[in-house]
Amino acid sequence: MKTALITGGTKGIGKGIARVLLESGYEVAINYDRDEQAALETQREFNMSGYCPVLLKADVSSEADVKAMFREFFDTFDRLDLLVNNAGIALVKLMQDTTLDEYERLFGVNMRGTFLCSKLAVPHMVHAGQGCIVNIASIWGEVGASCETLYSATKGAVIAFTQGLSKELAPSNIRVNCVSPGVIDTDMNSDLTPTEMEDLIQSVPLGRIGQPEDVGQAVLYLAEAEYVTGVNIPVGGGFAK
Repeated sequence: MKTALITGGTKGIGKGIARVLLESGYEVAINYDRDEQAALETQREFNMSGYCPVLLKADVSSEADVKAMFREFFDTFDRLDLLVNNAGIALVKLMQDTTLDEYERLFGVNMRGTFLCSKLAVPHMVHAGQGCIVNIASIWGEVGASCETLYSATKGAVIAFTQGLSKELAPSNIRVNCVSPGVIDTDMNSDLTPTEMEDLIQSVPLGRIGQPEDVGQAVLYLAEAEYVTGVNIPVGGGFAK
């Protein structure tokens, strides 16, 4: 049975990805950082559906935490087929009002976390002669967003990281791809007013905001598409700005 490790996998997009992979027969380990209650509730919800995901606590921006998480993962599983670097945070703020601490935290989770988890996963995948990494970016990483300049920058970095690493690892039969969600129904959009949300929906050609499972379907495709690497798939219902 194939195995997957999903960072930030107990809520929102990560939870949707976990659901799709579990329903497709993967054994899944779900990483979380601070909200243990939400993690346990997610685990119970999946257990009630007959699935048994493993919870792994770690701050992905911490090298020590990531190393401990991978040790715990391989104490449970003997292989890692799929790493999904999904853990991420957002910040809606004018660039000139953003503090250095906020800058460091955004890049720490969104980009350094992607780097650290990939760095720890790659040796195992090289040894196995196969593997797949899927990074979760954002449409704002492609086109940028006003008042989300630094968030956009972190996601643009994730896209570039994906493209470079895919070339580096292709000779080892390890594929690296990216998914860029558009407007998805998650807590990350909770700061939007009903008017702002309606304006966004009007900008989506398919006429609705996405669900976390929509992103999960794209991740599953990339996990199984054995001749696809170095691509970034937008999942936004045709949304573009």
